[in-house]
Amino acid sequence: MSLLQLIIIATLQGFTEWLPISSSAHVLLASGYFGLEGRDELLINAVSNLGTLAAMLLYFRKDVARAVMGGFELVAAPVSRKPLSPGARLALCILVATPVALAVAAVYEKFLPPEMQAMLRSAYTVAGATIVFGALLWWADAKGGRERTEADMTLGHAFLIGATQAIAAIIPGTSRSGITMTAARAFGYARPEAARFSMLIGAPILAAAGLYGALGLMDTPATAGAVTFQDGMIVAGVAFLTGLASIAALMAILRRISFLPFVLYRFALGIALLLTTPMVGLL
Repeated sequence: MSLLQLIIIATLQGFTEWLPISSSAHVLLASGYFGLEGRDELLINAVSNLGTLAAMLLYFRKDVARAVMGGFELVAAPVSRKPLSPGARLALCILVATPVALAVAAVYEKFLPPEMQAMLRSAYTVAGATIVFGALLWWADAKGGRERTEADMTLGHAFLIGATQAIAAIIPGTSRSGITMTAARAFGYARPEAARFSMLIGAPILAAAGLYGALGLMDTPATAGAVTFQDGMIVAGVAFLTGLASIAALMAILRRISFLPFVLYRFALGIALLLTTPMVGLL
């Protein structure tokens, strides 16, 4: 691939990872347009997560620091027997939200036949998921009860919100951030709180995916036309810069208006895919 094509894919990944519009769908479609398919497309998509993860860790560095310190507090809790601080509760919620999605992603990667994976990554699947999960986000955002904050987060809510990431791990077009924000809104959490918690619980998933992609590219034979580890680092670097801008924009938008612009975008994208797929040959 050319450097320009890699930058375009990385820019898409960075801007869309944290927005509820599915980064995997955009990267999948752009990769297909540029002829990046199969293992190379999966690895580039995966390693770009390192950049978007770094952007989130920087933007929410205070929350991340609280959660890290809270993690040490959790380890000491059986001995200290002190009530958990807000930071420790946040760390516990992140831990509870993680295992289901990691387990499902591992099973998907290891045991699902390649032909099934290809079917799930078809343009029609992406279009359907984009529309259906966009409609669910619309419903959750419009329903009553919308003032809960991190202080109101229960372990049950954290588990269920985190478990929805398993769907996004399997079906491109779902949007990991989108479906977790949908679940948080359905439980009544305020829009900025839903977005912030969605990003924080995404850290372990993105770290695992990014490490998988980086290791995969390191093991890629140096053949003509193959995507290399250096290509992956370029993608991760660009995704970091665009991801940082994306997070700032999302948080500013959600402090002022609803998720409706993202819902309408999902509808438009899904319909456009359904109408144009036979002509552009994405299947």
